[in-house]
Amino acid sequence: MMRNKSGIAMLSLSAPMIGKIETVCPALIWDESHTILVDTGYPGQLPLIQKELARLNTELQSITSIIITHQDLDHIGSAQALIDAMRHQPAVISSDLEKPYIEGEKKLLKLTPEAIETAMSALPESVAPQWRQAFRKTLEHPPSVRVTAIAEPEQVIPCCGGITVIATPGHTPGHISLYHHQSKTLIAADALIVDRNGRLQLPDAALCTDYELAKQSVKKLASYDIDTVICYHGGLFSENANAAIAALTGG
Repeated sequence: MMRNKSGIAMLSLSAPMIGKIETVCPALIWDESHTILVDTGYPGQLPLIQKELARLNTELQSITSIIITHQDLDHIGSAQALIDAMRHQPAVISSDLEKPYIEGEKKLLKLTPEAIETAMSALPESVAPQWRQAFRKTLEHPPSVRVTAIAEPEQVIPCCGGITVIATPGHTPGHISLYHHQSKTLIAADALIVDRNGRLQLPDAALCTDYELAKQSVKKLASYDIDTVICYHGGLFSENANAAIAALTGG
């Protein structure tokens, strides 16, 4: 597949996670001068990211910026490993509210001691003791990365056909989504999900720090002219996206 001069694509990273295969979907946006990776998968997924970049006829060294939509482990997980494997320092961008969590200054909100014990107890008995110990260590001491620039709400990043930063708090306090003007694509991150039946849905209430706020954030998304949604969990949705978003919020 030839790489276009500008565009957007979804990456698909699949790996065993707590006894099942889990897939997460970062996004790549590019033009002739910039390549932006949105979110970085779980810890240890650098090889999967490199494989997906190769599928898109690009490489790690082309990345000029990494946008991290929020603090969760499956979004920050491979950020520092990516940077360590590069020959240059890309910009690392997040919202101001998420920055101290991404940098490790504050503990990740959802990795409470109780949540860690729940995750550990969910591991199948077949998991080897060494892997079990490594998993606990990752949860107790998650990776971090230095944020070099702040994404302001309603800021338009002036490259790659224009990218608007949308504040979508609720899943986490400083969660952001992105709207790619040129392709009319919403990178929802975890503000929305696509379920197993291919339907667009609100985020899982159990995974939100403030579910009511998360629902209010989805209402904001309905004002954008959207052809396609990339959800970090569930992937692509392109069947009358604006109407589907409005239906979720009673609009």
